[in-house]
Amino acid sequence: MTAGDRSDGDSSGGEATARLAARAKTWWLQFPVPLRDLARIRLIAMVGAGGVLYLTPMVFHQEAFSASSVTTGLALAALAGTGGRLLSGVLLDRGLSCSLPVLLACLSALLGDTILFGAEGFGGYVGGQLLLGIAIGLYWPAIELAVPLGCPPIPSARGFALVRSADALGVVSGALVGSLLAAQGQLRGIYLLDIACLLTVIALVWRRPLPQTQRKRQLEGSSPLRSWLPPLLPILAVTVLATALPALMQSALPLDLVRGGLQRSPLPESLGALTIGLQLALLMLIQWPVGQALAKRPVGTGLNLSLGSFAVGCSLLAASAFSSHGMVLMLLAQLPLALGEAAFLPTATEAVVELSPRRHQGLAMALFSQCFAISAFAAPLLAGQLLDQQRHGVGLWLGMAVLCLAGLPLVRQVERFQRRNLLQVLGGGGGDLEGEGGRQILYRFDSKGESGSATMASDSTVPGSRKGSGKGSEKTL
Repeated sequence: MTAGDRSDGDSSGGEATARLAARAKTWWLQFPVPLRDLARIRLIAMVGAGGVLYLTPMVFHQEAFSASSVTTGLALAALAGTGGRLLSGVLLDRGLSCSLPVLLACLSALLGDTILFGAEGFGGYVGGQLLLGIAIGLYWPAIELAVPLGCPPIPSARGFALVRSADALGVVSGALVGSLLAAQGQLRGIYLLDIACLLTVIALVWRRPLPQTQRKRQLEGSSPLRSWLPPLLPILAVTVLATALPALMQSALPLDLVRGGLQRSPLPESLGALTIGLQLALLMLIQWPVGQALAKRPVGTGLNLSLGSFAVGCSLLAASAFSSHGMVLMLLAQLPLALGEAAFLPTATEAVVELSPRRHQGLAMALFSQCFAISAFAAPLLAGQLLDQQRHGVGLWLGMAVLCLAGLPLVRQVERFQRRNLLQVLGGGGGDLEGEGGRQILYRFDSKGESGSATMASDSTVPGSRKGSGKGSEKTL
């Protein structure tokens, strides 16, 4: 190859890189500025949280804690977050800026990380976990409600797909950094990483505050709980079930890996961390395409896909215990588990936005986030007891597979409530679904037109426009 050929090759390679960078910039700039700021904040926050959430069980396994002790601390953290979630939701509905709960969450997490970094006994471990639980409770309702507030003029479904992709990228980055720290014998460095990320988030939020909800109109137009809570109950029940799986991925799966199964050999902490990182890497790769595809379909499609994928993944985890080569099945299980989480997270959040009146979306998000707390409290406790009693995870994973399949009828209830809401709006009785200020209501129909979903696309669009046709078509009223 001549020097000229090499020069031509370098030139063509540089042009391809430039085109790729230009396309990436165009894709990024399609989103409104508040949504881009929010995605950056969530990305950085989840880099620190990824290592802490998924690798803390391994840190204290090294300190010879029993599985029950480790999972008890995680359960108490979930319990501590319940009050923070409700407080955050109520204050958001009263017009509090989304920034303040996020900043308070960062301060609580900073204290928790500091305690956990030096903790050796059970008391220090529990104290740190309680502070992290409070931080999670304050953080999630505010950071989730900021998505529909910062989305216009794009639909909130696409906004949730973007921020969940940022979450996934952050979590996998943090978990992979944690696995490198584990390989070097410095696993507790995950707490120092989280502290650095939290300080960065504080600086970003202070510089560019998050959106704020409306004050007076929501207080004056509040509706009784019984008028808007019943349609949310099925999706909340599905959420309790589905979010048990991520909770078990953070608590039971790391312990199952390092303790081994009936025939499967135990893994060192560093390899166990890499296995967790594999699932998170898969989640990062598929979160945006899966979320983007499901944003064009009724939420029932995503919920059914999620529960079915979780059932397959749990079945593979159970089967892995019966073979000395069960690690192959354990690795295969990571794909359906990642698919289930990628399908569930943006779809369920969008369903809560669609089924709740705008003036009560802060409290609705708090109740939705509370489902994470319930599953994060109950699932680790039960998992720890099963792992200690049975010395393997077969019963745990088979039980979760059965429960996921049993949750499919709840998805049909969610679809039924959405069809009812759709008919109300089509009949001129949209009520709270239409919100204040003439919000645009966007409906997505399946190929048979049998089900649809409504989502806010903009607060300042002209009613009567139409988009698309056929499968995945969108009709704006």
